[in-house]
Amino acid sequence: MHLQIPRVGIGMDASITPLRHGGLSLVQTTDFFYPLVEDPYMMGKIACSNVLSDMYAMGVTDCDNMLMLLGISTKLTEKERDVVIPLMMRGFKDAAAEAGTSVTGGQSVMNPWVTIGGVATTVCQPNEFILPDSAVMGDVLVLTKPLGTQVAVNAHQWLDQPERWNRIKLVVTEDDVKKAYARAMDSMARLNRTTARLMHKYNAHGATDVTGFGLLGHAQNLARNQKNEVSFVIHNLPVIAKMGAVAKACGNMFQLLQGNSAETSGGLLICLPREQAAAYCKDIEKTEGYQAWIIGIVEKGNRTARIIDKPRLIEVPAKEKDGELW
Repeated sequence: MHLQIPRVGIGMDASITPLRHGGLSLVQTTDFFYPLVEDPYMMGKIACSNVLSDMYAMGVTDCDNMLMLLGISTKLTEKERDVVIPLMMRGFKDAAAEAGTSVTGGQSVMNPWVTIGGVATTVCQPNEFILPDSAVMGDVLVLTKPLGTQVAVNAHQWLDQPERWNRIKLVVTEDDVKKAYARAMDSMARLNRTTARLMHKYNAHGATDVTGFGLLGHAQNLARNQKNEVSFVIHNLPVIAKMGAVAKACGNMFQLLQGNSAETSGGLLICLPREQAAAYCKDIEKTEGYQAWIIGIVEKGNRTARIIDKPRLIEVPAKEKDGELW
């Protein structure tokens, strides 16, 4: 039984180490990055969600312990430091508590840049994780968070940079950008825990989380890891409302529609049996109030992934509701 487990090793989202204690495996992952939003509390939440995502991508829903990794910038004044750092730490701890785990230690260093991240560790039985390698022909690909976080964060920074803002102001208003930024923060801070739990219920054949390499990069990585000779074809791109238009107005700077735009703490990209995918998406919406989308198919192939020439852009949400983010 242990023979096929070490094959996961490093390579996909979390490392899985069979323990010398009967039938248990150690699942571990780590991640850290630089601030990308202005709110230190939200930054902490996003960093924690991002660490846990790698675990959730393996279908693991319970994390036993977290450590925090913190770089405190030498460029902050003492006053700034006393405000910003505790807020970041609180955001990180609150997201960990939401995930049903706690932060019991870590390390902080002085650094030219602020960085935040952590380590997530859990001990699992074999039925608690889903190896990311069992997609079969006829499966569909489901994505659980919209794309466009990097575009939204950048567009928000450009509100103060006239030469950049002039490039996109023909396709979006200031309010559009502020709302997209709020949506991006909300999405990045959201845990992928429910989506991981439901992977078991709907017999997922493997998943990965969409982060820095963009949708296509992560889809290619997942395709490369498959046991069967399959390929992924993506037809639909769910994108935070108006961000598709912003990306187009910037020429090819973000490569959003090519699937190469970086996402931070994005959704899970999951291979699901075709007949269960719609029910999976409905269940997420019922449980969490957030949408998930069938974005492509698994066909016979040589372990590659591609996006069709003119993918369908899905605006998320499809229509604005007053006073509501989604």
